[in-house]
Amino acid sequence: MKKLLACLLTVSAWLGLHVAQAADFPSRPIRMVVPFPAGGTADVLPRILSDKLRKRFPDGVVVENKVGAGGNIGAEFVAKADPDGHTLLVSPPGPIAINQSLYPKLSYDATKWVPVTVLAAVPNVLAVSNKLPVNTVQELIAYIKANPGKVSYASQGNGSTSHLTANLFQSLTGTQMLHIPYKGTAPALADLAGGQVDVFFDNLSSSAPLHKGGKIRVLAVADIKRSPALPSVPSFTEAGVAGMHAVTWFAVVAPSGTPPSVVQTLNTAIVEALRMPDVQHRFAEQGAEVVGNTPEQMGRFVREEAAKWQKVIREASVTVD
Repeated sequence: MKKLLACLLTVSAWLGLHVAQAADFPSRPIRMVVPFPAGGTADVLPRILSDKLRKRFPDGVVVENKVGAGGNIGAEFVAKADPDGHTLLVSPPGPIAINQSLYPKLSYDATKWVPVTVLAAVPNVLAVSNKLPVNTVQELIAYIKANPGKVSYASQGNGSTSHLTANLFQSLTGTQMLHIPYKGTAPALADLAGGQVDVFFDNLSSSAPLHKGGKIRVLAVADIKRSPALPSVPSFTEAGVAGMHAVTWFAVVAPSGTPPSVVQTLNTAIVEALRMPDVQHRFAEQGAEVVGNTPEQMGRFVREEAAKWQKVIREASVTVD
């Protein structure tokens, strides 16, 4: 009986602590940690959002960039922060759903993130050099099969979203290309436009301007539907490659142990901000489609994404070396 009473008292104390934390939230500025450099879509979207959240959270909302190791440095910082909702990770898929399958050892457990919401998604696109003698996805597939290992594809680096998307494409189409890793999107796009590389699975927001300017050609959008940003470009499903679905999404997660009531407060505030017409317009300018789902919906989505990319990584023997 004494053991039972002690256990009940411990549980009551724990519940009381979390209720108090939730009632006091937020009690200081909220830090939104972006694990990638300033200037890119991963950085721009949370800064747009933070402007609106400051009206909801008068203590302030600060966006900080903690870069390095494929997003792992920023992720580790957030994972080790107090689980009180004041320190959040805002990131594309890497540190949330992919890196645990890429890196042999991580200093954080990506399966322990507490989902808050997916902010938005930007579909990847298949972009080709103007020098490549193809005009459709099926023509590209036929050309690659006629020239196995000779068609080159760029990526943002080993293990990047573009690298994994290219491997998904090769798996689904039975093709084989030569991988040329770059250090980021800008140099890869520059060489694609210059004809030094043949193919690049880029995100829509960075490739669309070059496509519209006639510098490169986008043959397909890796989504289940066409993108409003490129309405004349077919989806991969329309182009005859079922299952070629690869989007770069941007999501908010909290450290393990963050109280559900705090998570709900954050989710409600973020989703309300995402529904604002000016926020949606500014996201659309980045090629991003607003999502704003529930923590439960995000949790299911991330598990599906993690399983999909783990399969691609294992089958293609993708490494970060």
